[in-house]
Amino acid sequence: MTRRTATINGLKEISMWILCLVILVPIAMLLLNSVKNVTESAAMSLKLPTSFHFDNFITVFKDGKIFSSFGNSLLISSVTSVITIITSSMAAFVMTRNRTRLYRYVYILFLVGLIVPMNYITTMKVLQMLHMINTFTGIILLYSATFIPFTVFLFYGFVGGIPKELDESAVIDGCGGSGLFFRVIFPLMKPVSVTALIINFLNCWNDFVLPLYFLNSSSKWGMIMTMYNYFSQYISSWNLVSAAMLINLVPILTVYVLGQKYIISGMTAGAVKG
Repeated sequence: MTRRTATINGLKEISMWILCLVILVPIAMLLLNSVKNVTESAAMSLKLPTSFHFDNFITVFKDGKIFSSFGNSLLISSVTSVITIITSSMAAFVMTRNRTRLYRYVYILFLVGLIVPMNYITTMKVLQMLHMINTFTGIILLYSATFIPFTVFLFYGFVGGIPKELDESAVIDGCGGSGLFFRVIFPLMKPVSVTALIINFLNCWNDFVLPLYFLNSSSKWGMIMTMYNYFSQYISSWNLVSAAMLINLVPILTVYVLGQKYIISGMTAGAVKG
């Protein structure tokens, strides 16, 4: 290794540590302030607390809205992710295996969904006509429609790298259309499926705008809306706010840690193939 190469590698490592600190410092601040008393947490510093107050988490958990909001977010995010992955993978498979002008236009239509903004007034009127406003069904279908264009884009590139000979072999062995997809093709999509699951789950969990417009009942709010209300209610108690934020981070970090090894492979395959 030359001196120049060693210097470049050293600069890269320093840059990575700086980027890590940008993420780790706020998390460390939340951890420390979540176990401080009200006075110490108001400073929002990285100093260790004079005494640890783990009862802050008990105080947060005593608020019944946290549990119900956690369940609402888990329901909406999980069902949305599953619907999006199944529909997008099937659509990408059909469009990839049928390279006709019609399906090319359909794929372009999906790509348009990546850049065209949502018309909230029209969407609200449609949901009202279907009696789906302020319902879990309505918000789940709305999230699914929002995430499908990007998910189709990921799957489209990945499916393009799967040999068509597998389709022919499966058909010869007696597989029908659904058997071919779910028993042969879909298991091969594991990297991009996990990538799409993580991205869609996190985007759905962290979204604030759609619940604000389309979920009027606080009993159907997810964690983000409840956190916003919690923040305004306990704005002077940063220890409780920090504890509630940490609770909100648990499922996000869990999903990311469990599926992080698939993210790079899934994103890369969906970006360069096809």
